[in-house]
Amino acid sequence: MRHGDKVNNLGRTASHRRALMSNLACSLIEHKRIVTTTAKAKALRTYIEPLITKSKTDDTANRRVVFSKLQSKEAVKELFGAVSVKVGSRPGGYTRIIKLNPRMGDAAEMAMIELVDFNEIYSGKTAKPEAAKKTRRGRKPATAKKAETAEETPAAEANDAAEAATEDNA
Repeated sequence: MRHGDKVNNLGRTASHRRALMSNLACSLIEHKRIVTTTAKAKALRTYIEPLITKSKTDDTANRRVVFSKLQSKEAVKELFGAVSVKVGSRPGGYTRIIKLNPRMGDAAEMAMIELVDFNEIYSGKTAKPEAAKKTRRGRKPATAKKAETAEETPAAEANDAAEAATEDNA
């Protein structure tokens, strides 16, 4: 009987399942989005979200715990680098599962699992971040400076033209 057993065994032994989850997690961290079966995607979500939570605090103990699960130095480096910076303010829910059409060969239910903060389409963020506004007291706003330079431009152009003509004559 399997009373209270909520682990999806995915038709594999325990060691094969650990290796599968480790490889899927490394691929997801590296590529930020992978396509797999729905059952594997749901199992991967429960596997990787605690690892992403651990990556928010970068210390030796957390790096060792994550490395013991992933067995990939590159994946750990990426997770504690770029991924943890993006998910730093998010309290959870780091992955998104989107169901796709069934697989052509065996009609298995397919899904795409991705890291939420790395998809610009759904997050509404543009590819390049806008520069933060820099203001100081006592300085005129940038729009006022542009307006002043626009008013002075015709006179300045006439002066520049006159200076250029005198340099040509000399």
